[in-house]
Amino acid sequence: MADLVGIRRALLSVSDKTDLVPFARSLLSHGVELISTGGTARALSQAGLSVTSFEQLTGFPEMLDGRVKTLHPMVHAGILALRDKPEHTDALDRHGIKPIDLVCVNLYPFEQTVARPDATPEEAVENIDIGGPSMIRSAAKNAAWVTVVTAPSQYDQVVRELDANNGATSRQLRAQLASAAFSRTSAYDAAISAYFHRSAPIAFPPTLRLTYTRIDTLRYGENPHQSAALYADPASTGPSIVRSQQLGGKQLSYNNILDASAALELVKVLRTTQPGRCAACVVKHTNPCGAAVADANVDAIRLAIAGDPLAAYGGIMALNHAVTLHDAQAITDAGSFFEVIVAPAFDPDAGSLLNDRWKNVRLLACGDREGSHHRKLDYRSVPGGMLVQDRDCRAIFTEQWSHCAGPAPSPADLAAGAFLCACARALSSNAIAIGGVDGPGIRLFGAGAGQMDRVASCRIAIAKSADKARGAIAASDAFFPFADGPQLLIDAGVQMVIHPGGSKRDDDTFALCDKHGVTCLVTGERHFRH
Repeated sequence: MADLVGIRRALLSVSDKTDLVPFARSLLSHGVELISTGGTARALSQAGLSVTSFEQLTGFPEMLDGRVKTLHPMVHAGILALRDKPEHTDALDRHGIKPIDLVCVNLYPFEQTVARPDATPEEAVENIDIGGPSMIRSAAKNAAWVTVVTAPSQYDQVVRELDANNGATSRQLRAQLASAAFSRTSAYDAAISAYFHRSAPIAFPPTLRLTYTRIDTLRYGENPHQSAALYADPASTGPSIVRSQQLGGKQLSYNNILDASAALELVKVLRTTQPGRCAACVVKHTNPCGAAVADANVDAIRLAIAGDPLAAYGGIMALNHAVTLHDAQAITDAGSFFEVIVAPAFDPDAGSLLNDRWKNVRLLACGDREGSHHRKLDYRSVPGGMLVQDRDCRAIFTEQWSHCAGPAPSPADLAAGAFLCACARALSSNAIAIGGVDGPGIRLFGAGAGQMDRVASCRIAIAKSADKARGAIAASDAFFPFADGPQLLIDAGVQMVIHPGGSKRDDDTFALCDKHGVTCLVTGERHFRH
């Protein structure tokens, strides 16, 4: 195996033609013969470059609307032949096949196609590349002799090597590019598999294969001594922090991404519990410390910040409506500070105001595509393995709740109760969310989360709510094992208690609520979040 291998013939077949012509010119300057397919050949010819078409190479035309054009022995034998093996070189000579030393291929834009909300199944199928991955794999397999290039970002590195080595590439570069090539075809196949999995899902396959694409190396992880990176899920096409457009501020941190994702998921859920209303929340350490819905964005913003102004400082805000200048003024006038603000979009003047107010604030425009797709499974690594479960994204249906004690709830009570159940579901277990109607909207008054016992969570939620607890609604993510938690809530003035039920002592809680004239509703569905 040679270290330096000269490039005499190069095959170019690219969907993304970024920087194609300058790269091809550099190859020609080293005396390289260019071979190319239809669209790529036309682009090179129009730029005045000499190119040999595939039809000239193979003596066979493209057919089936381009589905068959590169799958030919003249191509793959030229790529796969081992130059130091006499049997291979003799076979090439007998059949009049010349070796191909460089393969430059990037694939049909399958991922970009299926990411479009209007993409049809027919479009998706036609953007599944067959010949491209075959050529890439052939070239990568024969990296001892062939240089494989799969992205425009690699062009400069290849050209530098050719310039430094009199038209040759090194074994180290070829191995590096081969590794990147197999990673690319693996990610491409994973994206295709994920697309078809949407229509024919297998909940828990016998072998779990996950392929994610690294899009950023982070400054550090949860703590400065931990390294971290951000990877994108090829199956996800909906609004997400991973795919959002950052409009200002410094690089996102590991913790920023976790908190911003939690905030975005909550406002998306609140949209379903309160259709047509504006939702806002503030998250700290993945827990909402403030959340609200109202008819106007500015009211939702003010109510969310009012939930816990102390905790809101340095937190992450998310909204389910685009941010206008009026909304931005409400955010900046609140006397708080936000690390990240997430919204479907930001009006230019709103973005300018927020960036002027806080130099390093990250503004994340995540889009607002209805009917978009996310993976339906959650993955969590544990030492020695992986836990996999369905995502907890079931809609909240108040009509399925049971009225078990106290006065019957009004429609307004049920609407506020659905809002608070969504908040409780977003909190770390054990979780208690206290809230209700406040002026123009519904908001979270106080929350207790992540405690080892539910009574402690009740105490924290009551303390955070202060006087607002009187007449409020309390929602719990799981049943009350004893009536001590409900007793604390009732003593604080709560007038409605919502919980999943299922405790052997539920009757004690029902009797307590009846005694004090407090409404008790049972949802029948637990929502732990660990």
